[in-house]
Amino acid sequence: MTTERTGAGDPARTLQLLWRDEATVSRRGPRQRLTIDAVVSAATALADAEGLAAVTMRSVAKALGVAAMTLYTYVPGKEELLDLMLDAAYARMPRTDTSGRPWRERLSAVAGANRELFEAHPWAATASTVRPPLGPGQMAKYEHELSALDGLGLPDVTMDAALTYLLGFVQGWARTAADARAAQRDSAMDDEQWWAAHAPLLARVLDERAYPLASRVGSAAGAAQGGAYSPEHAYAFGLERVLDGLAALVETRG
Repeated sequence: MTTERTGAGDPARTLQLLWRDEATVSRRGPRQRLTIDAVVSAATALADAEGLAAVTMRSVAKALGVAAMTLYTYVPGKEELLDLMLDAAYARMPRTDTSGRPWRERLSAVAGANRELFEAHPWAATASTVRPPLGPGQMAKYEHELSALDGLGLPDVTMDAALTYLLGFVQGWARTAADARAAQRDSAMDDEQWWAAHAPLLARVLDERAYPLASRVGSAAGAAQGGAYSPEHAYAFGLERVLDGLAALVETRG
């Protein structure tokens, strides 16, 4: 499966666009009637509605009512455009002041802000950010999130790794939650309805004596969650376990 990833375009050109370096951003050709921000907004709206696969230079140009070639005077290609989209989304994230609060609350707030980002822009969770867009939005996000770990006695490299660990959990959860929503949408049934429809067949073919643990635990989880998977339960349970794991580092340093 092809994965969209940031940092895949021309690094110099991308940084010029991210930081709006007016001295180097091209202004060749006739007077421009669009802006880079308008291009990014149109591409983001497309991705929000239809996913990243729907974002092409041609589709964005059509949404803006210009010829596809016109778009290339603003952005070299989709690779650079993706970096601009993600950095703009990062820039719009709220920066809640959690100073003075316990570290678990601070990190929970960081996780919650990223969850809100992925719920508002599901495509953002599908993009690989191993090479992140190093624009103002990314840097402001990184600075703010690191502040939740500052003062805990962790070495700098450990602070970065701890933040990566936390954000990796949220991104993985967001992808699975999006899959669950897509399954519900495509089948026109929620999990409870889907399992109710399949339960009679499963009861005929499944010998519970052969799978006693799976039968008992699966039934208990399904009854408690209304299905095999609950995004809310998975997020709450997983976040607490991530924080428990980080507690081993924090409390040892403390």
